[in-house]
Amino acid sequence: MDRRRSLWDTLASDVQALSSLNPEDRLSERKSLTTIDKLPDKVLLNIFSYLPHREIISNARVCKKWRQIAYDTRLWSCVSLRPEWQGLHVNNIEALMFLISNRFGASLRYLEVPMDLITHVVLHELCAKCPNLTNLLLDFSTAMQLHDFNDMQAFPTKLRTMCICLSEVIFMEGFMRKIYNFINGLEVLHLVGTYEKADEEEEEIYEVINIPKLKSATPNLKVVNLYGINFVDDSHIEAFSSNCIQLECLAVNFCAKVTGTSLKILLSRCKKLKCLLMQQCSLQNENVMAAEWEKSAVSELDVTATDLSADCLIDLLTRIPALRWLSAGQLDGFTDAVLKAWTERGNLKALIGLDLELCDNLTEEGLYKFLARYGQGLRGLVLSGIPQCTDSLCSNVMPALKNIRILKLGLAENLAYRMAGKIHVDGLLENLSRYGAKIERLELSWDPETLRYSDKSQKCIDTLRVRCLNLKCLVLCDGKYYEIVKANFERADRTTVVRTSTNCCVSIVYLLTHYKDLVFN
Repeated sequence: MDRRRSLWDTLASDVQALSSLNPEDRLSERKSLTTIDKLPDKVLLNIFSYLPHREIISNARVCKKWRQIAYDTRLWSCVSLRPEWQGLHVNNIEALMFLISNRFGASLRYLEVPMDLITHVVLHELCAKCPNLTNLLLDFSTAMQLHDFNDMQAFPTKLRTMCICLSEVIFMEGFMRKIYNFINGLEVLHLVGTYEKADEEEEEIYEVINIPKLKSATPNLKVVNLYGINFVDDSHIEAFSSNCIQLECLAVNFCAKVTGTSLKILLSRCKKLKCLLMQQCSLQNENVMAAEWEKSAVSELDVTATDLSADCLIDLLTRIPALRWLSAGQLDGFTDAVLKAWTERGNLKALIGLDLELCDNLTEEGLYKFLARYGQGLRGLVLSGIPQCTDSLCSNVMPALKNIRILKLGLAENLAYRMAGKIHVDGLLENLSRYGAKIERLELSWDPETLRYSDKSQKCIDTLRVRCLNLKCLVLCDGKYYEIVKANFERADRTTVVRTSTNCCVSIVYLLTHYKDLVFN
């Protein structure tokens, strides 16, 4: 406390001395007095913690003091060694061994390792020098051949989260059988497939990892994410359900071979399962309807782009006891009849997140009736890609959306021809400012040709910026209106708020109970 007081006394005396000088002398004197060296080491350490490791390493060359701070192990608790994901580029194993011993140490908790650095020597060193490592990502996605793991005798044992990025052609069993005895404490498992790298041409599919053996070694799993794996089917889901009775969240997004035959067994075995994400799976109506949803604890569900029929959706939504979060975008079967049946026979008291993107068979009247009745409880809403969702509808339902935090509206440029009229954005912003004081993320994805605004648009933008103080992300299509809004926020020193739809997308996934556990890569 005394040290802090003396620091402020010194700065106060410097300011007083500067005020007595003429402007020219004041400028030269200020340069000599107000330098970053005046800051305590703790403050510098905090500043450095916001920098990427590449810049921290560059700063180590400035002076001895900065070198000492840059080498503080507390700055190396979360490290990525994948340069293609803005991580550090480590040339060889020896350099990595030096980093583990002299930089990472006991402070390391999260680490991403590329294929060429995954060797038994490195893993042994991590086990010995990094006892607090709890999150490990192993990237085999670009591998053409595995290293020799026959001599591997140790592996980090305190892991809570492990992510393995799979290769299309490299079989993992030689590595996996060496680590089965060390990973029984895992609670979160990510297996990332090659969905995003797949070519249009059909190639032979290999089951590169033995999931039945893996599930036997991980009985304490609570979150399982199988993302875009081309060989995963219902038998693999059934395998996890037989051993992971603690399972609370299962994600099989973009696993095209999943048809839903395992749903009945999954729900009967995993009584704690609350979150089930099945985006773009090949779900069959009869399989979904055969599951005993009314006896399950599922409260978060994603059936986006699954081609479920209206009858199946009605059966599904009216049988789930208390749905908290629903993503049902890109479904032709999601109609007004589904909404009506859901409101009449379903339980929507706990609903806080709803995504109906590209459900263009919904009408303006159906949406209005639903949102006017249940909008007050919503914290996240996505209605983009629906031509019937106009500025007039949004303005009419905004009084019911007083608790909204995430909102996505608009129509992509390739669908703009389906709009019957133009969007008057000034009135929409006024209503958002009046009723959406809690909003944090907002996307208005109408293209520049569809938006209409007046000379008083700056006043509407000012009102939104002043009243919506929690707004941290505003996404607009690139164009003249985007430039106007961006300049307005930048003048108020809120430079990171306004973004283009080219590199940012608003979603309600932030409302998922296990959102932080589901983030990977």
